[in-house]
Amino acid sequence: MTLSHSLPRVTLNAWQRAGACCWPSLPRPWSIRFSHSASFDYLPSGQPDFTESQIEVREAISKICAKYPDEYWLACDHEHRFPHELHTDLAQDGWLGICMPERYGGSDLGISEAAVLMQTLSESGGGMTAASSVHMNIFGLEPVVKYATEEQKHRWLVPLIQGKDRACFGVTEPNTGLDTLKLQSTATRSGDEYILKGSKIFISTAQIANKILILARTTPLCQVSSPTHGLSLFYTDLDRSAVQVTEIPKMGRAAVDTNVLFYEDWKVPASDRIGDEGSGFKMIMHGMNAERILVAAEAIGLGYAALRRAKDYAKERVVFGRPIGQNQGIQHPLAESWMELEGARLMIYLAARLFDQGYAAGEYANASKYLASEAAFKATERAVLTHGGMGYAKEYHVERYLREVMLTRIAPVSGEMIKNYIGQKVLGLPKSY
Repeated sequence: MTLSHSLPRVTLNAWQRAGACCWPSLPRPWSIRFSHSASFDYLPSGQPDFTESQIEVREAISKICAKYPDEYWLACDHEHRFPHELHTDLAQDGWLGICMPERYGGSDLGISEAAVLMQTLSESGGGMTAASSVHMNIFGLEPVVKYATEEQKHRWLVPLIQGKDRACFGVTEPNTGLDTLKLQSTATRSGDEYILKGSKIFISTAQIANKILILARTTPLCQVSSPTHGLSLFYTDLDRSAVQVTEIPKMGRAAVDTNVLFYEDWKVPASDRIGDEGSGFKMIMHGMNAERILVAAEAIGLGYAALRRAKDYAKERVVFGRPIGQNQGIQHPLAESWMELEGARLMIYLAARLFDQGYAAGEYANASKYLASEAAFKATERAVLTHGGMGYAKEYHVERYLREVMLTRIAPVSGEMIKNYIGQKVLGLPKSY
């Protein structure tokens, strides 16, 4: 398809010159002007079953998101620029501590409310870019909240909630992937320090973070009775004099960096270790269930955003004398996507509620992540196809949604590994890998 006009590059500088109420728009060479949904014009997405606190979170985050229309996110994507403005707004209003205790500056709410926050950020049109900009802050320090000493909590949580610190999450390694128990990074005790050596991969926000939650082996695998033993968890400064951080070019979510880390002779204070030496694996697993729930919420938010654009376009685009949405070939796939997204959403908030009640919720957290990522992928793909050729144009945003939603099918755990987990842990079948 050849367009008669080339689309100009939208820049954040243009946005900043224009001011928050006057965003740059792309000139469109087509004769019909299709309406763009406002960033806060959501499809109905289950509010009747939300609690009062969840509704309050959704309304408050929607107001913040209204300041950041799709043109802002398009500019961030073009320039590979982190959305600092959104991060600042969320920090100023205290949302970065939504799950953290009030005595450290948090809101003392649960994963149920955090899931609403993440869904709303994504659903606003910000997608995985908006969600990933605060993702680690929202869930990542769950092990600190649960297992750190009181001194550590005051030292670490307060500046994170205030937005002064930014953290990244260092678990995945190049040679082990999801086989976390065989990670090769080591932490060797030397007096009041540990010397870390190894590498990590797919570490989000490491370009801007000053802190890292990192898992390393303190006892060799051959010397422990169980592979789950001998791993220790640290929350420490990301010392760039000892850590080489290299960004990985990727398919989507260009505004939020993803990196590979290499380190040798990285000195980490022993006071930055969380809990007992060798007990890090159980701590990191506690946080992983929360992460699966929140990624699932982000995924369905993106699915709803895509579905919203698809239904608007299907109402307004007229071909052969009728709106294309009048055709069942267009209408039925979109209706299916709504049902699939709603089904996934119900699983997400069941998992979140169980997690908040103290149940490990591993099966429900994993199931929600799988169902949400699959439903969201279908919804974004159908949104692109509903737009036809325009779905391939960046101005209509759905191609960005499709690129970003792929991430939720891969990370933080693949659909295949989730099926393995359900088969083994829920159905009691033999381990298949």
